[in-house]
Amino acid sequence: MSDFANLVDGGRQLGPLVREALAGLPDPVLAPAIPNGVPVVVGILESLALPVEPLPVQRSDAGALVSVPGSLAGRTVIVVDDGVETGTVARAALVALRQAGAGTVVLAVPVCPQEAMADLQHGYDQIVSVVRPPARRDLAWHYANFDTIDGAEALRLLESMPGE
Repeated sequence: MSDFANLVDGGRQLGPLVREALAGLPDPVLAPAIPNGVPVVVGILESLALPVEPLPVQRSDAGALVSVPGSLAGRTVIVVDDGVETGTVARAALVALRQAGAGTVVLAVPVCPQEAMADLQHGYDQIVSVVRPPARRDLAWHYANFDTIDGAEALRLLESMPGE
């Protein structure tokens, strides 16, 4: 049996945990990794009203490169993705956000294996996840419908979100 129906459901289940993690933190913003972090944010927004600033991710053989908007300097940034498998995007987002001067940086994902969490906890201020399996496995295993999207669909979803 899968942990989540789809990416939006992963966000729905993650929303209350994100709300709890943000208690008392100033000026929070959701920063979904494009593309698959965007439907997860759609689910989070059903229970938590926050501004959204997407993080464009370029993937290559050498890893991932994340572009950070200047508006995130000094803010509490919640990096959202479909989960952690290898941690490549999570690590790249962390480095880029720290270089851009983000304040508190939180990783919020439906799935984060314990082995990856041990590594990522050294850089993130908090890691929020619904499922924490002991070992890594393909993210699709955790979703009944691993409804990944492309960059164009992610941008369409972002455009349809309510403004701040």
